[in-house]
Amino acid sequence: MSPAVWSLLALLLVVAASLTSRVNVGVLAVALAWGIATFSADWKVEQVMAVFPSSLFLTLLGVTLLFGIAQANGTMQAVSQHGVRLLGGRSALLPPFFFVLACLISTSGPGAIATTALLAPLAMGIAHRAKAPMLLMALMVGNGANAGNLSPISAIGALVQTLMEKAGLGGHATEVLIMNFVAHALVASAAWAMFGGPAMLRSGRVVIDDERTAFTGAHWTTLAVGVLWVSSVLVLKVNPGLAAFAAAAVLVLIGIGNDSAMLKQVPWPVLVMVCGVSVLIGVLEKTGGMDLFTTLLSKLATPGSVNGVIAGVTGLISTYSSTSGVVYPAFLPAVPGLVAKLGGGHPLQIAISINVGAALVDVSPLSTIGALCIAAVPAGHDTKQLFRQLLLWGFAMTIVGALFCQFVVPIFIR
Repeated sequence: MSPAVWSLLALLLVVAASLTSRVNVGVLAVALAWGIATFSADWKVEQVMAVFPSSLFLTLLGVTLLFGIAQANGTMQAVSQHGVRLLGGRSALLPPFFFVLACLISTSGPGAIATTALLAPLAMGIAHRAKAPMLLMALMVGNGANAGNLSPISAIGALVQTLMEKAGLGGHATEVLIMNFVAHALVASAAWAMFGGPAMLRSGRVVIDDERTAFTGAHWTTLAVGVLWVSSVLVLKVNPGLAAFAAAAVLVLIGIGNDSAMLKQVPWPVLVMVCGVSVLIGVLEKTGGMDLFTTLLSKLATPGSVNGVIAGVTGLISTYSSTSGVVYPAFLPAVPGLVAKLGGGHPLQIAISINVGAALVDVSPLSTIGALCIAAVPAGHDTKQLFRQLLLWGFAMTIVGALFCQFVVPIFIR
């Protein structure tokens, strides 16, 4: 078989492994890429090394290091707890508050998984004391975190922008962020209406004896450095990853951050997965496997239906596997070839459909975000019931995402 066929089979194997096993598919992807490139395509080892996404790796590492400090020194926890106390016991405000808080934190840098890991224990604990529906709170945290996940200064947003630039679709960070936010805000609003929001409006105040964490000088300094980092990225257009390294270094040098604690907060498995799959995608592109991949995708859709079809396909895969580690690196680079094979279609609409369709299902308990929410449920609640509810919601989102991308995305992206 040709290197193109081997590389495509390797990609399909990686996707299958991400659906059926707990292996970090980044490791598998690099192993397969090396074998195909050197033994089938006659590449030198240096050529394989050259496809490693060094720029993406530095960006992801820098951003996660900076927010590793903010999480390790208690800044993010203090912000969350003080925000809750501002509600003054108004339980009806809890679900929208956690949606907004999760969105703001995720948008500012750490992304959806880190945000959910931070907020889920707090949100589910407060839901227990306020007698709020666990399902509603899980959906608010998960969808809020995902609503801000594609910000250009977040770790996953940087990944998506890098992949889109590689596909010739750079310069659309605002459209990507807004469409992703709108989709998640709409489904969160529907969840609020369906799962107890109106009843909470009719209820009175409740006492939420949340632990108070006082703001310290270290917290204020961390927030100030974070604001300067965000400002430099948005106003001065500096590289977010490299600027995050500088900000993290400042916090460590002045004694606000501990480098050991900072490194423990870095999601190394995610970095290995994303960069490993990107290496395989690089081999796939250079050996002609991407052309075969787009040919297969083109058989599933027409120019008129491609938005909905690609959102449904990526959503179904993302229900079981990693959105950022598998779906985005595999599908976004295929957009130009897919449009060419179809003989039509709007490249930016298709790319946004991939982004939104894959993300809407991430509150499934088979995905990390949903699993974190279930793990945070206090003792005494039926986690099996919540598992089933989130699983049904995740599968329903494959259809909702397909419909949103087919009919709503073209209204705003022309």
